Amino acid sequence: MHSSSAGHASKPKVGSSQPSEASFKRKRGVFQKDLQHMMYGFGDDPNPLPETVALVEDIVVEYVMDLVHKAQDIASKRGKLLTEDFLFLIRKDMPKLHRCTELISMHEELKVARRAFEVDEEKLATTE
Repeated sequence: MHSSSAGHASKPKVGSSQPSEASFKRKRGVFQKDLQHMMYGFGDDPNPLPETVALVEDIVVEYVMDLVHKAQDIASKRGKLLTEDFLFLIRKDMPKLHRCTELISMHEELKVARRAFEVDEEKLATTE
């Protein structure tokens, strides 16, 4: 007694930017060490259970993939994926929004500092 509508509910819509589960294969454990350190930093055991780390990794990857798919849907109207698409999606989560804008501004400052360092290095090389 299988319902044909139940099987179609989990499949992505035609034209959706989300790949089917069969076409998507993820390498598990890529973030394991980083997640263990983060979990410890938030009060977990220094060596959490591998099952716990795997579960947290699955949750994080699912969240990021969902966010990326939503950003792609927004950007498809324009034709180009931008940082602002992600900022738009997290606009109501103020801690995330503030942290993201802080990281973006730090990234810009680092780019400027690297450029200045490269220019100084080139001047030193030409004067020698």
